[in-house]
Amino acid sequence: MKMRVQKGLLSAAVFSAGALLSGATLGAEDQAGRKIDHPNVVESELRYQGAPVPGQDVKMHITPGAPALTEAEFAYASQVFFERCAGCHGVLRKGATGKPLTPDITQQRGTEYLKALISYGTPAGMPNWNTSGVLTEDGIDIMARFLQHEPPTPPEWGIEEMKNSWKVYVPVDQRPTKKLNKLNIDNIFAVTLRDSGEIALIDGDTKEIINIIKTGYAVHISRPSDSGRYLYTIGRDARIDLIDLYMDPPALVAEIKIGLEARSVETSKYKGYEDKLAIAGAYWPPQYVIMDGPTLEPKKIMSTRGMTVDTQEYHPEPRVAAIVSSHEHPEFIVNVKETGKVLLVNYSDLDALSVTTLEAARFLHDGGWDSTHRYFMTAANKSNKIAVIDSKDREVEALVDTKEIPHPGRGANFVDPEFGPVWATSALGNADVTLIGTDPKRHKKNAWTVVRTLQGQGGGSLFVKTHPKSKNLWVDTTLNPDPKISQSIAVYDINDMESGFQVLPIGEWAGLGEGPKRVVQPEYNKAGDEVWFSVWSGKDQESAIVVVDDKTRTLKKVIKDKRLITPTGKFNVTNTRKDIY
Repeated sequence: MKMRVQKGLLSAAVFSAGALLSGATLGAEDQAGRKIDHPNVVESELRYQGAPVPGQDVKMHITPGAPALTEAEFAYASQVFFERCAGCHGVLRKGATGKPLTPDITQQRGTEYLKALISYGTPAGMPNWNTSGVLTEDGIDIMARFLQHEPPTPPEWGIEEMKNSWKVYVPVDQRPTKKLNKLNIDNIFAVTLRDSGEIALIDGDTKEIINIIKTGYAVHISRPSDSGRYLYTIGRDARIDLIDLYMDPPALVAEIKIGLEARSVETSKYKGYEDKLAIAGAYWPPQYVIMDGPTLEPKKIMSTRGMTVDTQEYHPEPRVAAIVSSHEHPEFIVNVKETGKVLLVNYSDLDALSVTTLEAARFLHDGGWDSTHRYFMTAANKSNKIAVIDSKDREVEALVDTKEIPHPGRGANFVDPEFGPVWATSALGNADVTLIGTDPKRHKKNAWTVVRTLQGQGGGSLFVKTHPKSKNLWVDTTLNPDPKISQSIAVYDINDMESGFQVLPIGEWAGLGEGPKRVVQPEYNKAGDEVWFSVWSGKDQESAIVVVDDKTRTLKKVIKDKRLITPTGKFNVTNTRKDIY
């Protein structure tokens, strides 16, 4: 039996999603006794809370053996799943970073088991959605029942939909020809305000907020253009926003929606192509899009559906994960998650697009360059491998085995006193911090092997970070279910790593009230003498940015502002633009 969710019902369900996420329950009443579906949720919050739910095209599937679910509950759960869960488990719930959640598995587990799992999370990186305050008990009960039904399949999103969403607010010929503001653009931080659908531009020199800009929901990354003039953001709802940092204040000049869910955006960096093109990769539909850099006009859409590298089976949802811009050729390097393929997309002739396919390992996720910017180090996370891509010779250099679920972000490059140049990754599934040798010329025997494994605070780490001018390696544990671990940071002395780590109470230093106070993503300023941390609490709770002196490891500044709603990722313009990490 299949039922189509009505358009009006979906709108009500979106309101219900906001209500449940903010602590209210379905069927609440106002002071006059009237039924309301979105108490205490303002319109702007609903707009930017919105996930890539495909409107009236979502079809409800009633699966034999699954517990009862109303149409309103189904629509609400679809909203929450796309927003909170699809990134790890897949839109079709076939699994990737997270485990598969198809009905043959979930019905065996049962409602009570699923409720406990969703509520409390796991040390392997599954967030604790209830105890962290994100979902209510009512919401979790709905999700546990929803997961036992067949997942809905969203619609496609092609050139017509992209062009209908494309807006140029300030044409190129009306933009400034030189920088109008007095900002030190090289030291600006773009900070994701996850649940308000915004980014904060913060002056790294003064620590003052320059501007708050409306963007897509839950911006995943911000990427400056090669020149540093433009800033591209991409939300999990697949909306790209183009910000001109030359304006006073920096402002939005164009936007486009390239799908229903997405994670990656990048710009062309090869000599002669600087700032000319942009590329974005979607989680749904599984595709990537090449656009005009200054306007976001879509030029070329390419599907990623195909066969897996190991079993050679067709996969309907091979999502685009990390994308980096080659320094060796006019190419974008594109990770295709579920099939395990790395695409070298040559953009020198879009009318005769040349794509070279390299076979790596399944579940490719994030990654970054080694210190020479020749080798792309990328995690095939559920395969527990790091794939090394030689961007100059255009081949897979190595597949390096690691332990459970490496999650590097961009990783961290430094010189190990014993093993030479290394690249580091932490993990979701264990406390390991893995160091891989990256110098095949002067340290050949160490190249592409695990040369050192450090023990961190625990699993649930998202990011590691250092800087060429620093002697510290910082490791977060954002998703660890133990608050003492998730609210602190571990820091190692690069010259004496075996002596262990020092724990700094970043969450405590923030001086906040109630809330999860999860510490996420260390990020350096341009000079490399400060490290910035997001202290991430609920959207109705106070959050902050904590700035630490890198040399002394002492508190330098706490940035608080009522507009800093759920700050997560931070991207320094210089370090991001020049691939310094």
